[in-house]
Amino acid sequence: MGNTLIALAVAVVGVAGTLIASVLSPRMVARIQAEQFTREQRVAEAQWLREQKVAELARRREGYTNVNAAFRRYRTHLMNFLWLVHKGAVTAEARDAVEDARRDHHSVFAAAQMVASGNVLVELNDMTKTLSETYRRIMCLEEGNPDPDGSFEEIRTDFGRLWEQWERMLGAMRVDLGVEPAPADS
Repeated sequence: MGNTLIALAVAVVGVAGTLIASVLSPRMVARIQAEQFTREQRVAEAQWLREQKVAELARRREGYTNVNAAFRRYRTHLMNFLWLVHKGAVTAEARDAVEDARRDHHSVFAAAQMVASGNVLVELNDMTKTLSETYRRIMCLEEGNPDPDGSFEEIRTDFGRLWEQWERMLGAMRVDLGVEPAPADS
């Protein structure tokens, strides 16, 4: 009888093991699949975030390139117009060229405001204010009603300061794009 009980016990344990395995096996497979799915989700999310950062950097780079070109064009047309005012040779075409550059600047500046970082936006706003004030002073000079400090020489000197301001703006853009490291004092 001892052998019979041992055989019965082995059979019961074998059947119980088979039944328990059939219950536990799908649970273990489900848990492993859930963990794998979670890992895949994290990898996909990390990839999506990288792609978003690359796309954002590309948008900022394009915006900064456009605004830089528009600022340069506007500044150049303002300088040329100032010289024409000084020579008394202002034409309708010259006035139209300044106004076209001004409109282009406003349009590109508005687009850049949507993608610029905070530091760059401060520089863009300062540059725009300075350009607007320079435009106003040149137009007052051209109309024969200059500001007290609005002579040709004084406005021409302002273009040197405008260039320095442009270099600061460009530097802020380059830092924001990661082209240059941030200055040590910031």
